This record gives sequence, structure tokens and C-alpha cells, in this order.
Amino acid sequence: MKGLTLKPLVAAIAITFSLGACSHVNHTAPTAPNALAQHIIDNNASNPFFKPYNTAFEIPDFANIKPEHYLPAFKAGIAQHKAEIQAIIDNPDAPTFANTIEAMEFSGELTLKVASVFYNLTGADTNEQLQATSKEVSPMLSAASDDLLLNDALFQKVKTVYNQRDTLKLSVAQAKLLEDTYKSFTRGGANLNDLDKTKLRSLNQQIGKLSLEFGDNLLAETNAFELVIDNKADLAGLPDDVINVAASTATKRGHDGKWVFTTSRPSVTPFLTYADSRELREKIYKGYIERGNNNNANDNKKILANISALRAERAQLLGYKTHAHFVLEERTAQTPENVYGLLNKVWPAALAQAEAEASDMQALIDAEGGEFKLAAWDWWYYSDKIRVAKYSFNEQQTRPYFSLENTLKGVFYTANRLYGITVKERTDLPKYHDEVRTWEVYDSDGKIMAIFMGDYYVRDSKRGGAWMNSYRQQYNMNDVKSTPIIVNVLNYPRPAGDEPALLTFDEASTLFHEFGHALHGMLSDVTYRSQAGTSVPRDYVEFPSQVMENWMTQPEVLAQFAKHYKTGKVIPNALVQKIQAASKFNQGFATVEYMAATKLDLDWHTVTDFTPKDAAKFEAESLDKMGLISEIAPRYRSTYFSHIFSGGYSAGYYSYLWSDILGADAFEAFKENGIFDKATADAFKNTVLSQGGSEDPMLLYKQFRGKEAGIEPLLRSRGLLAK
Repeated sequence: MKGLTLKPLVAAIAITFSLGACSHVNHTAPTAPNALAQHIIDNNASNPFFKPYNTAFEIPDFANIKPEHYLPAFKAGIAQHKAEIQAIIDNPDAPTFANTIEAMEFSGELTLKVASVFYNLTGADTNEQLQATSKEVSPMLSAASDDLLLNDALFQKVKTVYNQRDTLKLSVAQAKLLEDTYKSFTRGGANLNDLDKTKLRSLNQQIGKLSLEFGDNLLAETNAFELVIDNKADLAGLPDDVINVAASTATKRGHDGKWVFTTSRPSVTPFLTYADSRELREKIYKGYIERGNNNNANDNKKILANISALRAERAQLLGYKTHAHFVLEERTAQTPENVYGLLNKVWPAALAQAEAEASDMQALIDAEGGEFKLAAWDWWYYSDKIRVAKYSFNEQQTRPYFSLENTLKGVFYTANRLYGITVKERTDLPKYHDEVRTWEVYDSDGKIMAIFMGDYYVRDSKRGGAWMNSYRQQYNMNDVKSTPIIVNVLNYPRPAGDEPALLTFDEASTLFHEFGHALHGMLSDVTYRSQAGTSVPRDYVEFPSQVMENWMTQPEVLAQFAKHYKTGKVIPNALVQKIQAASKFNQGFATVEYMAATKLDLDWHTVTDFTPKDAAKFEAESLDKMGLISEIAPRYRSTYFSHIFSGGYSAGYYSYLWSDILGADAFEAFKENGIFDKATADAFKNTVLSQGGSEDPMLLYKQFRGKEAGIEPLLRSRGLLAK
């Protein structure tokens, strides 16, 4: 996902409850609450988590869920889950796939119920109470994870079933569930001695605590920075809609009559692109790239260095050379050497292109009489000038044609043509914020298949980026199929006055991208919740969304939704041709800034010693080693690299490029057969979107494509192939 992706759950819950529960159906008889869980439930009778949601489609009862409800619900859920696990251990029957593996799969229901709401909201609509609760809950979940994965009696039962796997006649999905369950234990420390198990618990708790601190610091830093402008002359070059949003932001922040720009992407990027004031561009750029690096209470340097060192120590305790080796064992890339190998194939061409782009911009600066060397805060501004000169095109020309409302229609149109799904907006369903929109989603037979939520505007309570999550995942057990509840969260500028929200071409592309993730969740058709939708290796999860982006640029699709918000006229063919001609422009920069962050991620997670590094020195040496030019900074510098230090992408930020290779190769099939060819769309749905993590993803890809993915379509799409 663009920005931070995927599951909102902290590492502990992701590990522990990847073995967890579905919402409604238990394969074995439910276990009565144990004494502790029942005591908590009895003393919190009004807690919405302790009873079925009395809402349409059992959407979480947001109106009645209060911050004080989470902690007792987590405590009761953890206690109840322990009782369910103990019942599996105490079962006197010989361990079987049903009474051990499936019983674990359908345990932990209450914890999952509260976690799915809590961790979605801590990302999308947080507050001080939720942040405080998160700090209290994190060590509890980490301990619960360790209690499960380090329980030798339980592991021996799992191991017994695993050792019989060749004689059990399991389905492909069952065999995958067994394999993944066994690996979760071995990778979670089940084979360690008691002393090392104690050490592992400590490491997990420390890492979880530091990761939360990193994220809280970054949010505070992002919200703290303001570029306040009180002289209208300093707004020279900025489009009216950007100025209007800045005025609205100023009013909201107590600066009436002024203009405020922040380090959120929807604010900083337009300013860097259009503001004529080089001095102010430098100021906001440095405000952005120095987040977490200001030697104040929110500084992240020591925190991230400690996280890196602790992860290295944990990996070696578990028998792996580095944290990257530990992580990548479960990815399709398999080893850091393979990832470095891929990056080194793409890097030279991308860097050469970026250097050529920098030369073009320096030539323009010189021609204009600018007596300065191109700097990083100049890149967006001068690249846009060159784009206009070369193609008579800038993204502001596209805004009138990509209103949020029309772009949503384009997304839904594309999904309908490909997969036959239709949507119906509902304004009466529960939602966690007034700005959230909700749709019923119907399959090609007219049956309800999912609930889709969209949360589109930037706000201080929401972390940056764009992502998809689920409030309930799909599963299919005993002929009962759950209705998944899927949400897309983005950070578009809120429209000013009566104007609609108008998107840049790139922002509209992000809407298609995130809906690709949503389709992965909504079209899932698997038995087990832990294998549903986006429950796939991290370097595969971006693949369906990267594919989905391609339809937005197709003239046939643009004609359906890219209509001027005032006149209703379809985007002119001449402008479409400019978009397509400019699509390869600045791809050296885009690829290099991304790959620099990827290499930085891998460098942090291939360290082999446990002494925390000097973060600033380590980063500088990493960037120097890769040969990054000074005019480009990594897309994420270490101190605000939340993907890897407070999210789930550690040693995995390369996943976007890895998935983009698959996406570019897969879309070749649609281009060969027709972008809405039914047979191709059905094959993609049946082998990729519906299967989730129920089978090896690369086998599924080969089933769809008939071959392994090649790198050439990606290089060609970015204009990086040698001329």
C-alpha cells in the first residue's frame, strides 16, 4: 500500500493471533469463559465487546465503544484465549489436525474482536487515551504471544500433527495452515531452552515498547511543524486550491487570516512543487526530512538504533544470521542476498536516469540565471517546470477531472467490468468518524459479499500514508461465509468551502491502488480466517494493488469517470496523451528515492552485532555506500521510517518493487487479451484475489501467468530500459 500498509496490529498480536479466531463459527465446542475472564465481563456489563454487536452486518458498535472499554476487553480476551489453549492441551485424545490445529485457528475470538477495532482506530483516529492504552496493552499482548508460542506442551501437540503431515490427506489449504502453524512456533522460540525463552520474552517486550514510542514520537513531530505564512507574496506560484486548503488549515490551527503548511504529504508536496520561494521550500523540506531528528523529546535516533540492535539479537537467539534473514525466510524473496541482487539489477539504470534528470534541472537553473546548485528542496519545483516545458503538462491540469467522487465512480466501474461487483452507498451504518463513507458490495449474482468503508481526508488524529485494513476478514466454514468489512484509509486534503475534493493524477492513482487491496480482502474465498485476503507474504501483498493502478490510465476507463467537475466534459484526449507521454518522466528520481529507502532498511536489518549504532553516522555511511546523489534523499529517512520501525515492513520495504515487478508482468496478460477480457479477469480473481494465503503465492502467480515474472515490463513501464 502506498504509505504504511496492511495490518494495524503490533507485531505481538500479528504473531500470536495469526493462529486466531473467526467471528461466528467454532469448529469445536466453545470453551466457557474462565474465572478471570468471567469476572471482568461481569464487572463491565455495558462493554460493547462483551456481547454481539446489535448492528447491521455486525459492524462494530462504534457509537457505544469508548476508550475505557478496550483495556478490560483485552484483559478478558487474553484470559479467555489462555483458557481455550489450555483446553486444547488438556484434551486427552491423541492430537489431530481438527482438535489441535483447527482448534487453535478458532480460538482467541474476543481478543481479535477488540484488536480489530482498537488497532484500526489507533492508526485512523487516535487520541491520547488510545495511545496510553496502546502502551499498556502492548506488553500484555507480547507476553500473551510468548505464552502461546513458548508453551512446550502445546508445541508438542502441534509437532505430533506436523510429523504425521504426509499421512493425513490434507487439502492444500489445510497443509498450508499446518505448515504455517508449526513454523510460527519454531520461529517464535519453541525450540529454545528455558533460559533463552526468558531472554526472548524480554527482547519481544523491549522491541514492542520501543516501536510504539517511535510511532508516537513521529506523530507528535509531524503535528508540531507549521510553516506559517502571513505575507501573501510568499504564496507566489501556488495554485488557488492549495492556498485555500492552507487558509483552512490556518484557521483550524488558530492562525486566522494566515496560511499554514505542514509536513503531511498533501501539504508539503504541493508546496515543494509550486512555491516560488526557494527559502521557504528549503524550510518546509528540512522540516519534513528532520522529523524525529531534532534532539528533542521526540527524537527517534536512539530508539531506532536500539530496535535494530534488539532485532539482531533476537534473530541470532532464534538461529538466524540477521533480522533480515529471519524475516525473509517467510517471504517470496527468501533471503536478503536475493533482495540485494534484485535492487542491484535496477539501481544502475535508475541512478543514471536520476543523474540525467538532475543535469536537466541544473541546466534550467543556469538558463534562468540562478546562481546556485540544484538542491533536494528544488527537485519537485524544477522537475515540474521541465515537465511543463517538455509535455505542456503539470498535475494541476488534471485536478478538475479527478474529483474524489468521480474517481470513486471510476474505481467501482473498473471493479464491475472486471469482476461483476456492484456497490450501494449507505449513510445509516455505524462508522468511527463522521467523514467515513460506507458501501454495501454485491457480487455478480446480486448477493451481498462485503461492507466497504472509505476514510479519505487528512486529520491530526490519523497517521500519514494510505492503507487498507479489515474490521472482519472473510472465512468460509460449515457452509457459513462471513461478510468481510474492509476499510481504505487515505490522506487527501479536505476540500475548501463548497468545492469538491479535487485529486492530482497521482492521488487518484492511489485511490485505485488502495481499492486493489480492498478487492483482495473482499473477493477472498477461503476456509480459514488466517489465510484470508491480504494474509499473504509481505512482498506479495502489494501485487494486486499494483495491478489495479494500471486501469486508471486506460483511455476506456478515463472516459467513464475523468470528467470536469464543473462542465462534466470528459478529459480531452490531448491531455490523456500528455499524461501518458509524461508517465515515464522523473522515474529516475521516483525509483531512486524509493530504492534508497529500501537499501537503508536492509542495511539496518543485516547488522550482526548487538551494540546500538550511531543512527546519523550509520545512515550517512549507508547512503554513501549506495552512491546516492545529494540532490535526492531516501523516501524515508531512518528517524521517520515508520514502515520499518513501528510498522510491519522491517527488512521488507523492498516489497513494493518486488510486487511492482509482478504487477507489471501480470498486466501484460490483460494488455495481450484485452483490459476487460473476462477469461483473464476470472483467472486473476480465481488464482490470486480469492485464494489469499491458502497456497504458495508464487505457485498461484505461475498458475495465472503460465510463467515466472520477468523484470523487463517494469523497466519498460518506468522508461529505464537502455535505449
